[in-house]
Amino acid sequence: MGGGKKKLTLASIERSQEKKPEKKKESKSGGPAERKVPDVFMPDATGKLVDEMKKLKVLTPYSVATRYNLRLSVAKDFLEELEKKGEVQLVSRSRNDRVYKPAAA
Repeated sequence: MGGGKKKLTLASIERSQEKKPEKKKESKSGGPAERKVPDVFMPDATGKLVDEMKKLKVLTPYSVATRYNLRLSVAKDFLEELEKKGEVQLVSRSRNDRVYKPAAA
C-alpha cells in the first residue's frame, strides 16, 4: 500500500556525504557578484531627469525605478509628485499599477 521512496540508513547517508565535496558559488568574473542597491532618496523633480522622462511615451513606476535605479516605492512617490506639479498626466489606474504620460507642453 505505501508508496514513495524508502528512508536511507545512517550508513548510506554518511557515504553519500563523504562522496560530495562542498562547492562555493562564485560569479564568472572570479569574485563574488556585486549587487547594486537602489537609491532610497527621491531625485529632484526638476532638470535633466524630467527632460529625459518627457521623451518617453509611457511612464510606469516600474519603468522609472529600473531606468533610474530607484526603489519602486520611491518611483511611485516621484511620479505622484510630478503629477501634482503638472509634469505628467495619469492615463490609467488600476488597483496594482498606474500608467502616466508626459504632459503636453
